[in-house]
Amino acid sequence: MSVDYAVVVPTVGRDSLRVVLEALEHGVGPPPREIIVVDDRPEPGPLPATHSARVLRTGGRGPAAARNAGWRAACCEWVAFLDDDVVPPHDWKQRLTADLAKLGLDVGASQARIVVPLPPDRRPTDWERGTAGLADARWITADMAYRRAALVHAGGFDERFPRAYREDAELALRVQAHGYRIVNGDRVTTHPVREAGFFASLKQQRGNADDALVRRLLGPQWRERLGGVPGRLPWHAATTASGAVAALCGLLGWRKAALAFGGAWAGLTGWFAAQRIAPGPRTRDEVLKMVVTSVAIPPAACAHRLRGEIRHRAVPVAGRRPDATTAGRPRRSDVTEPGRPRRRVGSVADALDRLRTRGDGSSAGRSRGGSGVVRS
Repeated sequence: MSVDYAVVVPTVGRDSLRVVLEALEHGVGPPPREIIVVDDRPEPGPLPATHSARVLRTGGRGPAAARNAGWRAACCEWVAFLDDDVVPPHDWKQRLTADLAKLGLDVGASQARIVVPLPPDRRPTDWERGTAGLADARWITADMAYRRAALVHAGGFDERFPRAYREDAELALRVQAHGYRIVNGDRVTTHPVREAGFFASLKQQRGNADDALVRRLLGPQWRERLGGVPGRLPWHAATTASGAVAALCGLLGWRKAALAFGGAWAGLTGWFAAQRIAPGPRTRDEVLKMVVTSVAIPPAACAHRLRGEIRHRAVPVAGRRPDATTAGRPRRSDVTEPGRPRRRVGSVADALDRLRTRGDGSSAGRSRGGSGVVRS
């Protein structure tokens, strides 16, 4: 039984994109009907030469918008999403089609197993441990194949998520709410640890703004629904408040109070740094990085969360969301292909897709409740 599928690869121009395209073009297995590379850089630049990929431009609107542009431009039964920094095996196409061929119409997506190689001769750094968490993450789109009908019914990725953070898990919950199951496939894809700068962990705190949006969309129990562990934000808030009060008391001349709150700030900051240093290699550079960023992370996390709460305060609370079929659609017609005029995506094409896919899992999917991840 042949599988009708397309591959969508959003990219920001990383050199690793070449590895992905080589696996898609020269690897063994049934080829996709189409390979779509979505260049999401604000200023598009050169991409690896390829004879089989179609290139779309989304102008830096984020991975959610890039993936939406890609799957809406495809017309296949299945859409396989790959990140531009993974390493698919040589037989990835063969393993993907084997995973998809055995799925019933009630299955809306198949997730690969992600492997993150870590150094064998030393303890992993804080950044490496963070990347290794992808191996246990649920519903990540580093290698995830969605039935196109499920994407149409759910409305695609919510483009209010500007980063590669939470947007894939939020979509998975909406897909399951439409009655589809999400299963784990047998294919395995490697996700190497990328190079990271000194302040990489500090930059990651921008995701706290997206947590505010998730809370609005899913309600107070959003972490449990996404399968995440308790966050550090309450501790960051306590650390930031202690430091701020200590500084204020110092300015007012209240020495004892300043020392007390300053001691609380130092204790909380030291505890946070120690938790990050202990499991790592404990080299001089790593310890210095952990100490400096542990001082900066708590106020940065609080500031980003406050920014997110303000920005998304108009989002309807959980239980009163707009129709999911309209979530995440492009707000403007800015999806383009090189050499082609600008065109609108996600309106008439989606309406036609709804008619065309009524027999592709819509009735079976809607009759079932969301059943979570099923390991096959």
